[in-house]
Amino acid sequence: MRQNKIIILGIDPGTRATGYGVIETDLRTYTPLDFGCICPSPKLSLHERYALIHEGIEHLLDLYPIEALSVETQFVSRNAQSALKLGMARGVAILAATKRRIPTFEYAPKNAKLAVAGNGSATKEQVQRMMQTLLNLTEIPKPEDAADALSLAICHANSIKQVTPHA
Repeated sequence: MRQNKIIILGIDPGTRATGYGVIETDLRTYTPLDFGCICPSPKLSLHERYALIHEGIEHLLDLYPIEALSVETQFVSRNAQSALKLGMARGVAILAATKRRIPTFEYAPKNAKLAVAGNGSATKEQVQRMMQTLLNLTEIPKPEDAADALSLAICHANSIKQVTPHA
């Protein structure tokens, strides 16, 4: 950690929209550095979308001195094809970080919601409002995938705080 601060990249993977959120934290306060979505055209093949997601994450890793990647764990739905596509999007995010030896941490959606809203069943809107409050944003972060990614970054910061004495 540099100067008792760490920069964390949160990723909410998806083939239509991969949310990202970059925060800097001293484990007491959170400063948003960047957030948004990587949105490949649905007209592209899945392979091309995965490549664009990977390139987008690599671009973020070039822009910021990321020290940890926090990514949403696999959500297993009834639709096996959707689960596989989501898993591939997760994989390209993890690959981008692993190639640079950036540690990767995985959190269930419920844990990220619990970390920021105090409720593992919080709605997307509640997460967006909490991100606005916790990060002192003038507006709620949009789209909701970006807010989810920010919550994943804060979830990781909170997990560090729990194992770091005097944080």
